[in-house]
Amino acid sequence: QVQLVESGGGLVQAGDSLRLSCSASGRTSSVNSMGWFRQVPGKEREAIAAIAWSGVALVYVDSVKGRFTVSSDHARNTVYLQMNSLKPEDTAVYYCAATRSSNFTYAGNIQYWGQGTQVTVSS
Repeated sequence: QVQLVESGGGLVQAGDSLRLSCSASGRTSSVNSMGWFRQVPGKEREAIAAIAWSGVALVYVDSVKGRFTVSSDHARNTVYLQMNSLKPEDTAVYYCAATRSSNFTYAGNIQYWGQGTQVTVSS
């Protein structure tokens, strides 16, 4: 089992920045990649960005490209999501996720989830 603990959400104004952190513990050697989903009420969780332990980082959502950066500290088993130039449409619950799969984009491929952290961006 792998446990994920997130931190860093909150209420900010449009244009501000936030950094989310996710620390993994347990059988982290079984994980292929970690990253972030987000979800708004009434919609499915969407994959935002992921990073493999090899260091290859991918951002999946066009709306955050150029504003969000995913990074990792493998020694600390921690993944970060740096969010800049936040917009009201970024408001969502952000979930840390880890998978043994090579495909991070599909929520059904995720074995481990964090508890979620609320990010609210006011206009």
